[in-house]
Amino acid sequence: MELHEAIRRRTMVRSFASDPVDAPVVDCLLRAALRSPTAGNTGGTAWVALEGHEQTARYWDVATDEAWRHANPARFEGLRRAPVVLLAYTCPSAYVARYAEPDKDDRRLGTAMEQWPVPYWYGDAAFGVMTVLLGAVDAGLGACLLGSFRGEERLAATLGVPDGWRLFGGVVLGRPDGNDHRSASLDRPPPAATRRIHRGGW
Repeated sequence: MELHEAIRRRTMVRSFASDPVDAPVVDCLLRAALRSPTAGNTGGTAWVALEGHEQTARYWDVATDEAWRHANPARFEGLRRAPVVLLAYTCPSAYVARYAEPDKDDRRLGTAMEQWPVPYWYGDAAFGVMTVLLGAVDAGLGACLLGSFRGEERLAATLGVPDGWRLFGGVVLGRPDGNDHRSASLDRPPPAATRRIHRGGW
């Protein structure tokens, strides 16, 4: 698919069929994510792929709670049917260590995470997620990015994630079932492009 067409068609899908996604397709999306930009060629992002109901249930059991599931039954069921959940992780300390290496030798960035005015590790994780979201469109799939609002430590322990890695978010992946739940955020008119694009200065 042509890039601008994939960008135009990309949307957050929240209701999925339970049909499995072929493993080579998932692998292709993940390998593409590893090609996304990474500050200092650090490579400080990683992915955990959960495929099939038994594995994805481990995510839903921790990332949602009974109150949320009870208040949003249709949304939960639509998301839970997705056969794949891809978890984007990033390691802040890897970036600090990288920028302390001789070819970088940054006396500020190479000392502590708090010294980074902008935490590039989250930017790198976002680059990878966007690559997966666009790749899903190209593969004829639907996808949705979910933030990490609860249970990060428990999920990391459940999945054997090493210390120091932070969950950026989960990408729910599968075939749309045509029963998507429209986000109320779509009723909010976006700012005009002229308010967001400034040429030659603000």
